[in-house]
Amino acid sequence: MAYYLIIYFFVGIFQDFLLTLNWRYIAKHKIAPAVSMSFLVTITTMLVIYNIIDQLDKERSFVAIIIYAAGVAAGTYLGMKFKYGMGEEK
Repeated sequence: MAYYLIIYFFVGIFQDFLLTLNWRYIAKHKIAPAVSMSFLVTITTMLVIYNIIDQLDKERSFVAIIIYAAGVAAGTYLGMKFKYGMGEEK
């Protein structure tokens, strides 16, 4: 079970990092990267939710959702701190 929680945490980071970059691409009217990020975010989110519902019991699912949400929060932080590669100056 512990390895699932670790995976959910890191997938949460990945998912929301991409989501935050997606929003930044949208704000800069960069269509192709925004579309790509949107697709990856949706696939990642749906796979995690499906896995939590399908693989875990009621008690462990709650813990997994909390861990995933913590990863999502960390991903938002990292996405906001990410500076380069978005056409921004150093």
